[in-house]
Amino acid sequence: MLLDTSGLLCMMDRKDTRFTKAHEFFLAADEKWTHSYVIAELVALATARGFLRSHLFEFIAALQDSSEVEVVMVDKDLHHAALARLRQRLDMEWSLCDAVSFVLMERLDIREALTTDHHFEQAGFVRLL
Repeated sequence: MLLDTSGLLCMMDRKDTRFTKAHEFFLAADEKWTHSYVIAELVALATARGFLRSHLFEFIAALQDSSEVEVVMVDKDLHHAALARLRQRLDMEWSLCDAVSFVLMERLDIREALTTDHHFEQAGFVRLL
């Protein structure tokens, strides 16, 4: 399963109605992947939504230190492949972070994403939240 920004936000926010479901999906998944652009987006979005930065960075540290989660550092090849995907699909309003996720998911043969983002469904993946 790919851990997307919105899914991670659901896991951080006990007030979110999807908090419990997000944790259930997380615990049930055999493999958990995310990437450095998701973490960058998470910092920006959680900050904009007023999350305590101390809580945010504790959450990110736990995620990165977890033996259950593989964090892929986006390199030049992955970045360029994602930009190419965006150029191929000008009809979609996908973000660069989304495109990196889609390319990575295809490379790793991952079908499910812990996300609320409908863009994953547009790209042919399963949105779990």
